[in-house]
Amino acid sequence: MSTTPNTPTTAVDRNLRKERIGIVTSDKMNKSVVVTVERRMMHPKYGKFVKKSSTFMAHDEKGEAHIGDTVRISETRPISKLKRWRVVEIVERAK
Repeated sequence: MSTTPNTPTTAVDRNLRKERIGIVTSDKMNKSVVVTVERRMMHPKYGKFVKKSSTFMAHDEKGEAHIGDTVRISETRPISKLKRWRVVEIVERAK
């Protein structure tokens, strides 16, 4: 897709951002949470499903997410050295 300098970016181009659902593992920072996202992948040789996890630092403006909550995070512009994600919604509260 080629864009000319005079053509504004459309909403479709802007909304192609990655989203993940994960569990908050730390909320000790101000306006930040650490979210762990687990995925299952098949081992290339043995065929067994293995759990892999990734951690993301996400921006939580209102500080509503707490440890154990399931949240949806979305990719965004760099907010700090490590934060490139933001909390979109809290899917489920911790019990």
